[in-house]
Amino acid sequence: MGGISIWQLLIIAVIVVLLFGTNKLRTLGSDLGASIKGFKKAISDDEKSDQAEKHSHDADFETKNLAEKSTAAQSEKSESKNKEQV
Repeated sequence: MGGISIWQLLIIAVIVVLLFGTNKLRTLGSDLGASIKGFKKAISDDEKSDQAEKHSHDADFETKNLAEKSTAAQSEKSESKNKEQV
């Protein structure tokens, strides 16, 4: 009820073609397509650079299992005791 039918859309299209001409509409369409393509490329480049920055600024931590952590903690304690003795 109140929606636009196919005939109304066709009449609007004919009026637009008559007003602007096919060449103007063709260049408008190609310009619009190029701008959308450029926008998508800029967004994907921005996301790639953000991901690269996240990876480059991360700390260089190495994962260790519990056995390695306990031996590392013991060696640090023994080093601190050695320093205190000096």
